[in-house]
Amino acid sequence: MEPFTEKSQGIIDRAKAMFGKQVEVIVRQEQKLIELVQNVVAKISRVGQNPKVQKFLKPIQIFIRMIKAHFRGEHKIAFSTLGLIVLALVYFLSPIDLIPDFLGFLGFADDLSVVMAIYAKVRDEVESFLEWERTQEV
Repeated sequence: MEPFTEKSQGIIDRAKAMFGKQVEVIVRQEQKLIELVQNVVAKISRVGQNPKVQKFLKPIQIFIRMIKAHFRGEHKIAFSTLGLIVLALVYFLSPIDLIPDFLGFLGFADDLSVVMAIYAKVRDEVESFLEWERTQEV
């Protein structure tokens, strides 16, 4: 995964401008968060076979596991991280973004850039979560 850069922050800022208010609502209502995760899982099942989309499915799957562990009280994440993860999922799910998804891989390119920028920004918490997750598999 790529390191966090100024360009990554610009990508995140644009996504926040588009979906920030929606994210603020979702992170405060567990039911809305559950619905978001369900909708993302459904979209993954529809588009996940596309090899060009598979590149950013792993971070999305990690984000989903982090949200689930957070709300089960098993592995808490910072509220700011939760907000960024929700932003990535909302952006991935939304048909309204800079490049529409129906344009094939080009349509997923901006989704990929947002997901990867957020992944790079929260990398430390992702690594902490993955380490915690490995200890749970024993």
